[in-house]
Amino acid sequence: MFSDLLAQQFVHTALAGGAVAAIVSGAIGTFVVTRGASFAVHAISELGFTGAAGALVIGLDPVVGMIGGSLVVGLALGLLSLRGRERDSAIGAVLAFGLGVGVLFLSLYQGYATEATSLLFGSISSVTRGQLLELIVVSAIVMAGIGIAYRPLLFSSVDPEVAEARGVPLRALSVLTFLLLALTTAEAIQVVGVLLVLTLVITPAAAAQRLSANPATAIALSMLIAVISTEGGILLSLVETSWPPSFCISTISFSFYVYARLAGGRSLRSVVA
Repeated sequence: MFSDLLAQQFVHTALAGGAVAAIVSGAIGTFVVTRGASFAVHAISELGFTGAAGALVIGLDPVVGMIGGSLVVGLALGLLSLRGRERDSAIGAVLAFGLGVGVLFLSLYQGYATEATSLLFGSISSVTRGQLLELIVVSAIVMAGIGIAYRPLLFSSVDPEVAEARGVPLRALSVLTFLLLALTTAEAIQVVGVLLVLTLVITPAAAAQRLSANPATAIALSMLIAVISTEGGILLSLVETSWPPSFCISTISFSFYVYARLAGGRSLRSVVA
């Protein structure tokens, strides 16, 4: 049964799409965790769902609405350039309002909102070749952005005060980080869904930073953990067909995090401090 499923084209597409989403999620997640902006991932994913619901109301593809909604929220959060409690309270306020708008959109939609609600739980097994190509394009954009701005992005994430004193454009980098995060989140939603998007963007990065204080190594480990979790989760769901892929992915990812905590490593922030 397992070998028969492995021969299916949809499994190949799911594995390829999962790998692409995992690589870019692991990369951007390192910067997000270092900035202490994990809550922003939750906000962007939830309001991406609001964008998907709004797209249904006006007759557009919900995936287009999800990406649009994520980018709008990402841009807003990047422009705010807030820190600490002020940032968390602002994100919470925007999140609460956005979810209310999402409920309004769903109530206005007269048809079945299956396409939008499926984004809550992910549907990696139904990713098409066209969607795979879109995932690759989005990933290339995000990875290019990270590569071009790597050093200032890392500097502003690890020590924003010193970076600002040295003339690093914090607001511009904040906008860039959150826009790249928005694209990544919209991509990851198609793999694990809105409710579990943190398992690809945050958990691997948090585990990696406990295992290595070297920035380049932490990014590589984060991507590796995300890929193993995603590919392993998809394959495990083929063996245990009653287990959804998102559950399997999150379980493997969390296992890495528990191991990293027990290993007693130090984060990038603690080393710099």
